[in-house]
Amino acid sequence: MTQQVPSTEPQLAGVRNFRDVGGMPTQDGRKVKPGVLYRSGHLASATAEDAAFLASLNLHTVFDFRNDADRSLEGPDVTLPGVREVRLPLSDPADGAEFWKRVRRGGIDELRPLLGEGRAEQRMIASYRTTILTRTGEHTTVLRAMAEESVPALMHCSAGKDRAGLSIAVVLLALGVERDAITEDYLKSGAKHRRYKLHRGGESSDPYTPEITELLSPLFDARPEYLGAAFETIEENWGGVDAYLTRGLGVTPELRERLRERLLD
Repeated sequence: MTQQVPSTEPQLAGVRNFRDVGGMPTQDGRKVKPGVLYRSGHLASATAEDAAFLASLNLHTVFDFRNDADRSLEGPDVTLPGVREVRLPLSDPADGAEFWKRVRRGGIDELRPLLGEGRAEQRMIASYRTTILTRTGEHTTVLRAMAEESVPALMHCSAGKDRAGLSIAVVLLALGVERDAITEDYLKSGAKHRRYKLHRGGESSDPYTPEITELLSPLFDARPEYLGAAFETIEENWGGVDAYLTRGLGVTPELRERLRERLLD
């Protein structure tokens, strides 16, 4: 039996962007069960109280979508006794490592040509498209695990917005959740209290001038056009969600039905 998250969303001291996706509506009038699928930022900074709360959820599996570079910077997740950890990096540490180093340490003269004039937004949109196109194997692994035994589950990356956000979206699409509801949940990651805490240093004595904050903002925003780019990629390459699930991810009708039995009321 799983424990439901209280209706008042818990504010964990060391874990950003935590929430239960239970209650989301499907196209056929059902809802995602509470207490079976959670999302968050990384668990590396979880306090003892945070860990006790997470342990109370009776999780079966934590899916960690960070790469080695992320884990080196942020640290490994806190250990939750009896919980299986599945590491499925959804980005290559060699692809973007130098970019993120510049984001963390660069001064304004370096950040303007890197992020200005829409380049930050373009990078985010390209990242969402690329993840959908190239990480079909990882998303298949997630769906199969969820259908078989891996619930209750918590999915996270660093911020709990992009890689975890896409993985949550894929699961919800497989369940038949309404696309507007998926987007509404995704946009919650942009709230101030949920956003990733970027620690900047390097050249600038003031790492967060108004201009720098504005340049960085698209990287940490949850914008509808980002998730929309993922949905568009599905339509453009597979012709729709059903074809994406069957031809792109190898999801059989039987597997999809098991997912729905496990995760829907």
